[in-house]
Amino acid sequence: MAENMKRVSDPADPRRCQHVIPTKGQCINESVEGQHYCMAHGGAAHAAMKDKAIIRNYRIAQYQARVDEKSGGSEIKSLRDEIAILRILVEERVNVCKDSHDLLMQSGPISDLIMKVDKVVNSCHRLETHLGVMLDKTQALQWASEIVEIIGRHVEDEEAVSEISNELFASLARLSQPKAR
Repeated sequence: MAENMKRVSDPADPRRCQHVIPTKGQCINESVEGQHYCMAHGGAAHAAMKDKAIIRNYRIAQYQARVDEKSGGSEIKSLRDEIAILRILVEERVNVCKDSHDLLMQSGPISDLIMKVDKVVNSCHRLETHLGVMLDKTQALQWASEIVEIIGRHVEDEEAVSEISNELFASLARLSQPKAR
């Protein structure tokens, strides 16, 4: 630690440590950059605390960005935020594991988090369905049929209407297939 400390050449140097030693007066060491005290009088600890605060704030911003990313649309935002937070927690628990032993040791908490994710996802899905935010397959097919009828009233080329109809239903079929994760 002593090799990291420098003495000030001028007693009026603004970088001088602000600690006052009762028997000797003001410390003659340079303060840690951005701090008021030298390494011996807590400047390093203050710098470390400041660094920790910067890292903590960065992590909070990072988590918020990930919550926004994982929560999706604006409907039922609070439940989607909860799902996103739980998924981030699962990811963080897995990332802490350095080997298979660590993974085995974390399997209980990871399993618990996964069950919580499943419960909140199912609750969100039920709520969205109940509120009419989501269309079920029958409703989507009915809507597509109505679109084809509207187009058919305005487009006289039956072949074009048939192609539009086929493309709409093919699009619905692709959307209703489970997404690969």
